[in-house]
Amino acid sequence: MSILHTVAPAARTRGLSLQLYGYLLLLPALCFLLLFTHYPALATVWESLFSAARSGHAPQFVGLDNYRALLDDDIFMLSLRNNLLYAVITIPLSVVLALMMALAVNRRLRGNAMTRAAFFIPSLLPMVAIANLWLFFYTPQLGLLNKVLALFSLPAVNWLGEPGTALYSLMAVSVWREAGFFMIFYLAALQQIDPRLAEAAQTEGASKRYFFFRVQWPLLMPTTLFILINASMNAFRIVDQVIAMTSGGPNNSTSLLLFYIYRTAFSYWDLPAASAMTVVLLVILAAIALIKFNLLDKRAHYQ
Repeated sequence: MSILHTVAPAARTRGLSLQLYGYLLLLPALCFLLLFTHYPALATVWESLFSAARSGHAPQFVGLDNYRALLDDDIFMLSLRNNLLYAVITIPLSVVLALMMALAVNRRLRGNAMTRAAFFIPSLLPMVAIANLWLFFYTPQLGLLNKVLALFSLPAVNWLGEPGTALYSLMAVSVWREAGFFMIFYLAALQQIDPRLAEAAQTEGASKRYFFFRVQWPLLMPTTLFILINASMNAFRIVDQVIAMTSGGPNNSTSLLLFYIYRTAFSYWDLPAASAMTVVLLVILAAIALIKFNLLDKRAHYQ
């Protein structure tokens, strides 16, 4: 009995020591997380509750006035609508194209390595290089796209100079760039699927279409959820592409939310208004993540 009383405190002390050791291992990462993620988010919320410092006057606490002002800001509302449209179109196209590319290169064919590299290279290029490349394609009269139109006797289009086509032209660049990056995740997930499932389906006479929708697609759901979350964040944090290609024009038709936040903060120097917009952006991203987790996580088959 005395031995049990002696061993129990020793085991408890050893367990607490291991737990403390684990927390100490997590401490550096936790400090970086708090310093560079949580503290900036809380500081942004706090900043959004004050007025801008102008003409030597100190900022004043204004509560939710900056958020109310956003409802009357026509450019902000236009940027928000542009960004929602941008996300609704680019996210499904990027995911579907990435899946098709992964299925195409997931076969033992000659030249597969070169094809995979060709699909993936656009995601490695810096945005400045991508912007200059596509500016050459979109150049009025002399651009590659207008040269192709001229072959069919069609009129030239000012792709980035017309409000009706500028935003969709940016979307095409984003889909072209992101699909290859998402393809890598789908390809890795496809290669993790047991090949015996395909052999069994082939033995039973199942078509490739039936095998994809009944076997592969459900097993790819965790990867799809991960890609959708990343694609959503990418769609709402795009700014360098807008700066390099259109600067928000023409007539703010390509002004997206993060670009307008950047311009408000560093061109107009209205940091409280930019902070309020940033909080709205964070709320939108959190809502999208929660909706996707609630809708898709229950359908995911984790191994």
